[in-house]
Amino acid sequence: MIIRRLFSMSNCSFFLKKPQFDVKRIIEMIPQYEKSIQNRELIKADSIIRSLKLLSEQYQNIKEIDKAIADIQIQRKSIEARIKKDRTEIAEYSAALKALKEQYQDQDSKLLELKNKISETCKSLPNILDPTVPLGAPQIEQWINPLEAYKTSEAQAHVGIMLKKNMLDLQTASNIAGMSWYYLLNDGARLEQALVAYALKKANENGFASCTPPSITKKELIDACGFNPRDMNNERQIYTLQDTNLGLVATAEISMAGLGANKVLDLNSAECSKKLVGVSRCYRAEAGARGRDTKGLYRVHEFTKVELFCWSKPEISAKILEEIKQFQISVVKELGLPAKVLNMPSNDLGNPAFKKYDIEAWMPGRGNFGEISSASNCTDFQSRRLNTKYKDDSTGKLKYVHTLNGTAMAIPRMMVALVENFYDPSTGKISVPECLREFMNGQRYI
Repeated sequence: MIIRRLFSMSNCSFFLKKPQFDVKRIIEMIPQYEKSIQNRELIKADSIIRSLKLLSEQYQNIKEIDKAIADIQIQRKSIEARIKKDRTEIAEYSAALKALKEQYQDQDSKLLELKNKISETCKSLPNILDPTVPLGAPQIEQWINPLEAYKTSEAQAHVGIMLKKNMLDLQTASNIAGMSWYYLLNDGARLEQALVAYALKKANENGFASCTPPSITKKELIDACGFNPRDMNNERQIYTLQDTNLGLVATAEISMAGLGANKVLDLNSAECSKKLVGVSRCYRAEAGARGRDTKGLYRVHEFTKVELFCWSKPEISAKILEEIKQFQISVVKELGLPAKVLNMPSNDLGNPAFKKYDIEAWMPGRGNFGEISSASNCTDFQSRRLNTKYKDDSTGKLKYVHTLNGTAMAIPRMMVALVENFYDPSTGKISVPECLREFMNGQRYI
């Protein structure tokens, strides 16, 4: 979908530097990359693998061209030195200099073409996979607030409940914007605000600094973050602004990652990391295939999300991922939602993710579990493309940081889970979790 032009074409200037890939390391790890490509079940897997297998030969060709260029330069400097001593020899060597110049231009052209091919291949590669990532199906890590039985109840469906309580208006939103848009009203809007306030407070208490990021960024940033979330039927995700190189962010992860672009971060504190929590509106152009998931709040085009983002030294990124997961578990426990923590399989991971956890809550009205949060370690996939580094105190060298992200609160889906689990048909009331009541003036029921 295209939104009418809002910004001038001056926004089309590029700000990211060309990514610097460790080609030698990639060549050494071709088997791991090939396995990652196959296990992720990428659509263009065969094409990517073919390009990957050419890297070693192309890298060797670059060395040969570099040597040829060096030889040409040696010959040119030798001739120039002779001419400098005796200007009468200019005529004798002019043809030789012209030939060397043509040879240099030819080799330089070949070198540029090869480097571009190598760069494109490296950019197309997904991250390698953590050895603990399962194949085929998610692996249940643990249960949160488990129930004796998970019952399906159409009476618990959030749409009917929220419409009846005047918390939601889908019809008017559909009239003015189309399907998968919505109004939150009265206690619906207050519940959203309470969830945001709760998540922000909890994140601050856990060492995350606050951030209000932009909801619009340059598409080069979106691409550099590798944001191409999988959705039903391979539907397009990003809203773009006509006649610009701008897009609406699908998650604040993108704009928060941009905060470190082209920078050297100080990660030499005791924590060896920087942690941010940001709240923003998020936009997804396609909200899913038509059906049950597009009725109500489970799949929508615009929503509020509280996002966690971290930059860390490589040696502690696995630990940071576990800390993000534990933060998310504590949120779900405090809210009282029955849920499960999943180690997600390779075919569910986006290109940037080295490893990803999801938490799915039971949603009685859907008769199924639904994802309410995720957490990913992207290692140096994003930082190489964003040129985000840190200075290693022990060596003084600049190294690429590792980036991680996680959901602190995805509002619509969390509301689905809360309404469907805590609605009591016998009283017609929705119980408000205790941890949210301070943000709703002590209100215990809706």
